[in-house]
Amino acid sequence: MSSSSELSWFKSSYSGTQGDNCIEVAIAREAIHIRDSKDTTRPAFSVAPQAWAQFVEHTATS
Repeated sequence: MSSSSELSWFKSSYSGTQGDNCIEVAIAREAIHIRDSKDTTRPAFSVAPQAWAQFVEHTATS
């Protein structure tokens, strides 16, 4: 698995400038990594690409 420092993290373009309640995502071949943008020293968690796709599809239709 890639280390957190080797990943290219990004926030959604919908994230506000206030810095509250945002996540950052890094896409790797083996997993999608998610972390709290307010405290990047905390551990990230990872999900399978298929699980992330299902999550995005669900939230887009909600």
